[in-house]
Amino acid sequence: MKYWRKAFDQDKIKSSRGQIEIIKDRCKGCRFCIEFCPKHVLEESGEFNIKGYHPAYAARPEECADCGLCELICPEFAIHVTPLEGTESKEEVRHG
Repeated sequence: MKYWRKAFDQDKIKSSRGQIEIIKDRCKGCRFCIEFCPKHVLEESGEFNIKGYHPAYAARPEECADCGLCELICPEFAIHVTPLEGTESKEEVRHG
């Protein structure tokens, strides 16, 4: 997505980035995380997990914005997002 303008403090604030960890054997392939990821980081895997489902995987992990939506929406608690070093976490951004 291209924007026609930029934030005034863009050079001062580092955007948050996260590392996605998916427990593939816990995933039931509901695709909620894939459908609702704002950055389209997740995709469905071609392999099967122990339950016989196609689990989600991070196809573009460098695009993760550490929003935590995938972690919140997962009904099986199969996704965990941890903030990367050197970036602001979602809590720091919310509380200033």
